[in-house]
Amino acid sequence: MNLTKIEKLPSPCWLLEEKKLRQNLSLLQRVKIESGAKILLALKGYALWKSFPIVREYLDGCCASGLHEAKLAAEEFGKEVHTYSPAFKEEEITEIASISHHLVFNSSAQFKRFAPKAKKSNPKLSLGLRINPEYSESPKEIYNPCGLHSRLGTTIENIDESILKECEGLHFHALCEQDSGALENVLKNVEAKFGSYIPNMKWINFGGGHHITRKGYDVEKLILLIRSFKARYDVEVYLEPGEAVGWESGPLMATVLDIVHNGMEIAILDTSAEAHMPDTIIMPYRAEVRGAAKAGEKAYTYRLAGNTCLAGDIMGDYSFDTPLKIGEKIFFEDQMHYTMVKATTFNGIKLPSIAIEKLNGDIDIVREFGYEEFKQRLS
Repeated sequence: MNLTKIEKLPSPCWLLEEKKLRQNLSLLQRVKIESGAKILLALKGYALWKSFPIVREYLDGCCASGLHEAKLAAEEFGKEVHTYSPAFKEEEITEIASISHHLVFNSSAQFKRFAPKAKKSNPKLSLGLRINPEYSESPKEIYNPCGLHSRLGTTIENIDESILKECEGLHFHALCEQDSGALENVLKNVEAKFGSYIPNMKWINFGGGHHITRKGYDVEKLILLIRSFKARYDVEVYLEPGEAVGWESGPLMATVLDIVHNGMEIAILDTSAEAHMPDTIIMPYRAEVRGAAKAGEKAYTYRLAGNTCLAGDIMGDYSFDTPLKIGEKIFFEDQMHYTMVKATTFNGIKLPSIAIEKLNGDIDIVREFGYEEFKQRLS
């Protein structure tokens, strides 16, 4: 990382490191080659479209959650577009269908309502149904798509078999940052409940939540699971990771604006957990800070806090080898996924700029934000 050039970047700033992104993509490509599966980029987790020329060298396309993501995939990625939504809107279905390769419905009712219009718009469109295997090992209930009373996917009791003549694929999503062992157990439940339908399908989408690029993930098991499934049913298999694409591929850089004391040292930064790193509050998880440790482990402990009026806009307590100084840069690691796709202009705080560090060390600032982004979204 070119520290001299980084010091000159606008602050705050997301900094994608192309080298690390390509490392993730190379591993995903290996899974593709050795398993025979196709892999899509889940835009809900990672949608830095200026990096799509890199990503499309390795992956087969994108999965979208509605019209806007589908349009972004069609316009900027240019390969397969698979679109799923918990509920499609009448006024959007024709356009979505026209730019999609796969269209996945959440319920039999939506399938019956929109399939004719979708196929009329795009006769080559492959239609699918999201199923709910009613089993998940999700670590947090808020991220459990198979939990009690989940709205996501059709349970075996609620499938209307009249749609199956037109249905070419099944989609399930039951993982959240999990290993292939969890997938193995999910597949057992999928096959136990829906196994009689699978042989008549052209494709099965294993959804996202596969933490393939995380250190310690059992890649070999994943490859074997996919190959075995394909051998049993002779279907195309898709995976759609988002977080695994952007995993540990770059930090969010911020600057210390002030240091105040109230029982402890509190560093106020020009970023915000609430606005720029919402998953650290929602998930929740503690973002790693470069060169820092847990409170008390190093000589100088600070609470890192955001620059909004929300009292709880706090990243956490961290310790450093030397005292922090006003103007010093703070690097929150692993902030490429589920950050810029969720970021807001809450409290009028400026969105972080976006930069990409190339393989040769050059850094391109691909986007800066200002007042207009705040104003234009409000009226």
